[in-house]
Amino acid sequence: MHPQKLTHKAYKFHSLNKNMSESQSRYSIVERLILRKLEIMGSKSNLKEDVKKKEQKIGKLKKELENWKKDIQEDIKREERKKELEIDKSKQEFENLKEQMKDKEEVLDEQIKAIEEALKSIEEISKTSPNIQS
Repeated sequence: MHPQKLTHKAYKFHSLNKNMSESQSRYSIVERLILRKLEIMGSKSNLKEDVKKKEQKIGKLKKELENWKKDIQEDIKREERKKELEIDKSKQEFENLKEQMKDKEEVLDEQIKAIEEALKSIEEISKTSPNIQS
């Protein structure tokens, strides 16, 4: 081959190689930029997802608080009703005890009266009968 033709061919090859390198370099830059863009978009999406999750958590916590308040109110009502029933039961027991006391007092009063009458009878007998001394 002729040296000038060789130089021309070498020049063309070098030029083609340079163009390919520039092309590959541009392709590589574009590829890196696109990957970076995708990473940024992913980060942005993750941020939005995090915000959405936090918002949902707030809603869930509010709902739990409301349910807790309802449960507490129901517990308070149950306890209040239980205490009211205890009071009613104690009142009934008190009334029953008062009635029993009244009945027992009448029986005891009758026994006292009978004893007093017996003592009176003995006293009367003692006055009318002669004293017997041993």
